Amino acid sequence: MFEYINGYIAEITPTYVVLENSGIGYHINISLNTYGQLKKGQECQLVIHEIIREDSRSLFGFFDKQERELFRLLITVNGVGANTARLILSSVNSGELVNAISSNNVDVLKSVKGIGTKTAQRIIIDLKDKISNTDAEINQIFGEQSNTLHKDALSALQMLGFSKPAIEKVLKKILKDNAGL
Repeated sequence: MFEYINGYIAEITPTYVVLENSGIGYHINISLNTYGQLKKGQECQLVIHEIIREDSRSLFGFFDKQERELFRLLITVNGVGANTARLILSSVNSGELVNAISSNNVDVLKSVKGIGTKTAQRIIIDLKDKISNTDAEINQIFGEQSNTLHKDALSALQMLGFSKPAIEKVLKKILKDNAGL
């Protein structure tokens, strides 16, 4: 099993990257969040999850270990395969996913194409305990989720009618640019 692959990005699309290492091009499936972190021609390291089936071998790459761990948790849920897990991680960032699961927010998961009410509920039921067991680690990874200023701003802007994904994007940029807030 591979832990990570270092290499040069020979080709990149929103769904996969070809990472060249020692003359070998690895076709690695990626999420949109990982895609946003990469540029063609750059050197990078992707953490890998390998899936071996009777008729295929697939590599799934992630920019960081936290996204890979969420991917691994998602594929343990009955009815959620690797491509569905990748779609979830492409539609919702890691922090939002952890927040949705820990707060029983079915609507966030239902907003992902192909995820219905039953699957969203199953994901929450199956993963809530697994995520709760690692609250300290998650709070360390997703510090902005516990930031009361972040939560207050999010609530206020949602009440004014702005969409949550747009708010999250702007707030992350503000908090990133102004670390002292």
